[in-house]
Amino acid sequence: MNILYTNFHARNGGGHVTYILNLLHGLVREHSVTVATPGSSRLYRLATAITGVKVIDMSYSTRPSSWLAPRARLRALVREGRFDLVHANGSADHKQVMLALLGLRRRPAVILTKHNDHAVQSMGHGLRARFATDRVIAVSDFIRDILLRSPYRRCGVVTVRHGIDTDFFAPVDAARRQALRDETLGVGLRGKIVLGSSAGSDFDKGWLDLVEAISLLPAGLRERFHVVVIGDPPNEEKVARVAGLGMTHSVSFPGLIDDVRPALAACDAGFVLSYREALSFACRELMALGLPVLVTRVGGLPENLEDGLEGWIVPMKDPRAIAAVLERIAADPSMLVRMGTAARARAAQEFNLPLFVRRTLEVYQSALRH
Repeated sequence: MNILYTNFHARNGGGHVTYILNLLHGLVREHSVTVATPGSSRLYRLATAITGVKVIDMSYSTRPSSWLAPRARLRALVREGRFDLVHANGSADHKQVMLALLGLRRRPAVILTKHNDHAVQSMGHGLRARFATDRVIAVSDFIRDILLRSPYRRCGVVTVRHGIDTDFFAPVDAARRQALRDETLGVGLRGKIVLGSSAGSDFDKGWLDLVEAISLLPAGLRERFHVVVIGDPPNEEKVARVAGLGMTHSVSFPGLIDDVRPALAACDAGFVLSYREALSFACRELMALGLPVLVTRVGGLPENLEDGLEGWIVPMKDPRAIAAVLERIAADPSMLVRMGTAARARAAQEFNLPLFVRRTLEVYQSALRH
């Protein structure tokens, strides 16, 4: 199969980029794969490093005045590449795909993956659903329900949850965890209960709710916990919020890093306390590393785990509910090992890369038959 992936993000791209990279790794040996994305993007940089993947510098704009040249470039790429299928991953690139394909005698099948919970009721979405979408992948049942109430319901909506390389994201033993903690976070955290996340430092990722929850604990208990937030360094306002809670020395910010495994494997548990979330790669990577995860009852997050078995589910923006979980952990730290083992087992069975790739290919094949 000859596949073209499009993605409009010019910089980090978050879960969109992880999603495409995982598909590239899973498909490149048996299929021809090309990525069209801005040359300034993280996707361009990382996809270029994958042997066998062709990467094209392509810009996407939502401004009508900027459509003509990018549309012409994409149209030329599609005609020359003779792709069986184009897989779009956002509204901006999906729109450009529709414009580029208009009037082509031989149109490739078009797949759209919806990665977020943004509204899809506009006239533009109606046009793309009618003229430039053969199948839609929802990354969770929560997102599938949104799509089934939109013009995309006519396109054949299928839930295919994120898959990850569970061999790459693999647990470490206690000795290795301690060594990684010393190397990445410092020896001052020995003996502490460390909670980490690579979901990012945006306000709506809820990490400040965790920091506040720890600040609510009695002094002796509060000092047993430490938080690790991987992502863009926090701005002055966020740093001030942490300082205002008296928690400056209880939070680490390793920054935005390509390989999050050493920093996450140094932790005892994970967290994704988002205010909106389609599913969360961060949660699945934490579970694959053998860490129980604290998540909010938001969007597709509860689809990742069972409360009390592989982690904990709490209401959104509820530091007191989080604090109650932390108190239970402090009273019985051995639960972290039991729940982490269960999290790893679920990840290995349900989140693995071959299953993700196979289910995605089934959607491709259905679109081609259609």
